[in-house]
Amino acid sequence: MKKNMWKRIFAVGMTAIMSVSVLAGCGGGGEAASTASTEVNADTSQTDFKVLSGMSALSSGYDNNPVLNEMQQTAGIKIAWECMSDSLSEQVNIRIAGDELPDAFQGVGFSNYELTNYGADGTFINLAPYMTEEYMPNLAKILAEHPQIKAAITMSDGGIYGLPAAEQMGTAAIGAEKDYSIFSIPQFAMINKAWLDDLGLEVPKTLDELHTALKAFKDNDMSHKFYGNEAGTTIPMCTGFDQWCWGQNIFYAGFGFTNWPNDIISDLVLKDGKVSFVCVDDNYRKAMEYFHNWFAEGLMDQEMFSMQDTQLMAKCQQGYVGVSTWWYIEELMGEHAKDYVFLPVLDGPDGTHNVTIRTGGGTNSGQLSITKACKSPANLLKFYDQWYVPENTMQLQYGPKDVFFTGQDENGLWLSITEEEAQAKYGKGAGELKSANEVAGPKLILSDYYQTTFKMEQRAIERLTDLNDFWMPYVSNDETYPIDCVFTQDELDVIDMYKTDFENAISENEGKWLKDGAPTDEEWEAYKTMLTDSCGLEELKEVYQAAYDRYKAAE
Repeated sequence: MKKNMWKRIFAVGMTAIMSVSVLAGCGGGGEAASTASTEVNADTSQTDFKVLSGMSALSSGYDNNPVLNEMQQTAGIKIAWECMSDSLSEQVNIRIAGDELPDAFQGVGFSNYELTNYGADGTFINLAPYMTEEYMPNLAKILAEHPQIKAAITMSDGGIYGLPAAEQMGTAAIGAEKDYSIFSIPQFAMINKAWLDDLGLEVPKTLDELHTALKAFKDNDMSHKFYGNEAGTTIPMCTGFDQWCWGQNIFYAGFGFTNWPNDIISDLVLKDGKVSFVCVDDNYRKAMEYFHNWFAEGLMDQEMFSMQDTQLMAKCQQGYVGVSTWWYIEELMGEHAKDYVFLPVLDGPDGTHNVTIRTGGGTNSGQLSITKACKSPANLLKFYDQWYVPENTMQLQYGPKDVFFTGQDENGLWLSITEEEAQAKYGKGAGELKSANEVAGPKLILSDYYQTTFKMEQRAIERLTDLNDFWMPYVSNDETYPIDCVFTQDELDVIDMYKTDFENAISENEGKWLKDGAPTDEEWEAYKTMLTDSCGLEELKEVYQAAYDRYKAAE
């Protein structure tokens, strides 16, 4: 998706590096431990604060945001904002390393590992003592009603070094019996049915049938034949490589897995409560061989490894593409959208499929941390407690009333601006309007807000409806690894030591095999040995299994 509310959450796709050897090394390390302070700082003399915050590239900053200004006035404080979209991580690292700290970091997205370590060395203060009726009544009420949220943000030393953030958006919001996260299946595949009809072909139900269709698209140069484009412009299948909503991974379901953007959580598979990695499964190797043949035949876009999403959209909207992946047919295919239908999850050569679904964005605490530079954290937290009032949360996520929200329906739910209204009033789409007004930070959108406070965006309703009615019926096993698992310090050290290199090694070799050919027996064994000996495969599996077991025991 382009400039929408979910892209920023889950933009985690890897770029393949074709020149890296199958025996590329892995490693790294570090350790930390602490006991969190439980004392409250009673100083209330500070009323002017400095906050370093992330923001959307389309935002002009937060100085003139009416919601933020009203909350500051209510809390009796004033914030000097330093906002940036580019080089945010670099600047945060520079400030922390140089001990030139603002009073708070907002919208940065610190990992649990970073939070734990910055809590241990005193850079971030423990916020747990302030999450009470006295200091943060709105948040305290939510935590009392949703104890799992507090569990998800509590680090292994008992400290909480960031305020909770989450967006609970699932199929229950549209009245479905089971609540599946909007992120459960990131890639919706679609095919040009008008081309199929012209060629006398049915919508494929298997990978082999799709291969036949793609070959027919290429051989008959359907972009040229059907839309009158230049000869030779047909791209049978156009996707990115391991991209969130526009990758090739949905087609791996015919081999028993979908590793989505190929981060470590995507590579994890749960079966009967046991954790394993798809990247060393024999079916993974078979998938590489199968789809390399497609790539070698020119059925998959030869630019898939370097393509940007804007390039994908341009190719699709010019009528070059037979099959692609995205959340919305209309958004991707433009004026040709009427010719496309969703492509079902396809059976593989053995006649089966398996979709490994994702959990949602989860609850995290990396969006607001208060530093040791803050003299009066209780005063600043009066401001941030107001972020947990539903109507404030709504406006911080999307935009102010009378800008993004145009009025209330008969049930009192606030209504989002339509695409047509946004274009007419602001000269930009609803997604761009949201990005321009959205405030990065600790926004906690609970599922009941869609029944009590504001109506879900029409685009989200459409996506959830498609997910529930078309895609989830293809899912036979809905076990997912819970993203809210909390790790001990020792486990975080293991993850920090291996995770990045583990993910990179898998992505690099997957791309190499798709492009150049599946591994030989010798290369396959060397790859598995490398992941085990140098990239911590067994150690990571043990860590994720232990965290999962504790999570299930606590339910």
